[in-house]
Amino acid sequence: MSARGAQQPPVIALRGARASLGARPVLRGVDLTVEHGEVVALLGANGSGKSTAVRAVIGRVPLSEGRVELFGTELRRFRQWARVGYVPQRTSAASGVPATVREVVTSGRLSRTRLGLLSRADRAAVDRAIELVGLDDRAKDSVEALSGGQHQRVLIARALASEPELLIMDEPMAGVDLASQEVLASTLREQVAAGTTVLLVLHELGAIEPLIDRAVVLRDGCVVHDGPPPKAVGQHALPGHDHVHPHAAGEPLRTGLLS
Repeated sequence: MSARGAQQPPVIALRGARASLGARPVLRGVDLTVEHGEVVALLGANGSGKSTAVRAVIGRVPLSEGRVELFGTELRRFRQWARVGYVPQRTSAASGVPATVREVVTSGRLSRTRLGLLSRADRAAVDRAIELVGLDDRAKDSVEALSGGQHQRVLIARALASEPELLIMDEPMAGVDLASQEVLASTLREQVAAGTTVLLVLHELGAIEPLIDRAVVLRDGCVVHDGPPPKAVGQHALPGHDHVHPHAAGEPLRTGLLS
């Protein structure tokens, strides 16, 4: 942990979090802290609560007990969403959107604009985000013409366009081809080097493992490990994936973080 991080409140503080999906308890008293500049991986098998935990952090899953703070501010009072970039799980809903790559990535910048009007700095940030994920030659193409891996790059570029201090990514490597995995790992390395705080939901560590400062492993909605990445997890995939919550079906290409 950096001295700078130690002198400030945590970027994420999840305390005693309990949540249910329907009648099924999913989080059972989860504590999670992410300090400034940390890269934390949230690991676990299918149904362990990983995706629910990150969705609770950004207010998309209500807690029945516990609390969430972002940058030292209680979630219900937090308004500085331009500081947070969120990449949801990629779903089939990402297809069929009549927009270009640039239009989708630009939507991620709107939280920093005035009245939705782009300045030169805004346009430069969008261009840089597109370039970071290696899609500068596809900027004018429809997202419908992209492969699954390229779709994921667009979602990441959209999150990066706001130049966030905190980047939350839910299974960014799931179902992505090897070439796109390498691009995404390189992009993430650059963000980490620039001091971005990162929380990742992962099924396996893969190419991202060298970047991970800490791993938090969930099992049945409880934290069973919080510390160095378990070696077994780094070498082998955990069985199964979290299911996409039904309310997530339309979210990948929406404008803005919480719209």
